[in-house]
Amino acid sequence: MKGLHLTAQRILQLAGLCLACTTSISSLAAQTTQPTSTFTTPYILQDYLSQERKAAGLVSKSIQVGNVKWTYNEGGSRSSPSILLIHGLAGNRDNWNRVAHYLTPYYHVIIPDLPTNGDTQVPSDFDISVPNVTEQLRQFVIKIDVEDKLNIAGHSLGGSIATLYASQFPFDTQSLFLINSAGIYKKANTIYSKDPYFLKNLIVSKPGDLDEVSHQLMQQPPNVPFKLKQAQEKVLIAQSPQTQKMIEQIITLNRIYTPDSFARLAGNVEAPTLILWGKQDKIINVEAANELKSLLKRAEAPVILNNVGHMPIIEADQEVANHYLPFLAKSQKFINPLTDKLIPLN
Repeated sequence: MKGLHLTAQRILQLAGLCLACTTSISSLAAQTTQPTSTFTTPYILQDYLSQERKAAGLVSKSIQVGNVKWTYNEGGSRSSPSILLIHGLAGNRDNWNRVAHYLTPYYHVIIPDLPTNGDTQVPSDFDISVPNVTEQLRQFVIKIDVEDKLNIAGHSLGGSIATLYASQFPFDTQSLFLINSAGIYKKANTIYSKDPYFLKNLIVSKPGDLDEVSHQLMQQPPNVPFKLKQAQEKVLIAQSPQTQKMIEQIITLNRIYTPDSFARLAGNVEAPTLILWGKQDKIINVEAANELKSLLKRAEAPVILNNVGHMPIIEADQEVANHYLPFLAKSQKFINPLTDKLIPLN
């Protein structure tokens, strides 16, 4: 059953990854959410997710913060340093379960569903611009009392949110981990990063689309039992109208923002940073990794995983953890230069 659980989790994680790619820090401004769907996730997926969380040492929780009812996974001891794991656009908290399995024995792990994603509930007129989502995320971590010396990790668009958080709250950010992180890069040369119109090709809108999309997202997509794949396609198809509208916003707004505005944001990050990329990423090409390093003050040389695409947290979860754990251990000894006057700032 363990192998079946793994493949089920991997296919479920494709739910939000169609858009977790080239979106910039500001490219979702002024969007509003769509009415809550009446679609219910098939029980077979719910059951496997529950088992995956348990195997990873995670439990599902919820908490009301302002007008947002957050749903999140939590695991590990609260006496250990805290890690906030951020999923990509239209993804969900369970995208991180396989990586979290390696983290919970040593760290306190928090993985929220971002507003309008997964089971987190927001008003119909909620502003899902990245700056507002980041501010709401800040209120969430304060409410659950993990904001101090927080280690933050983000995948794809979640990397942009993590970067913005670290830039806005440098006193409280202990470390930053960016995986195939979205942004506006000068060296981005895939069709998706050059022209967001092509993101429409990643929408799962009819049966059979999921196979094609998964081959764009991953170098070696896993074999998935037919019933699980069929159930997941139903979820994605139900989400496709909202996905279409979000892409139309991205197409419009990505004409406004530039690599220079993204560079200024990244340049404000004070935290030590680890960058990891799949070499065969077809969504954001691997050359963006070194460009991102050049923008950050304290970034280590990027880790490049061969035979991995846009989805290292699915394709190479153990490798991701193997690189992240030593970086985390080293980062806990780091004294934030903004709080220690003896350490010169760059």
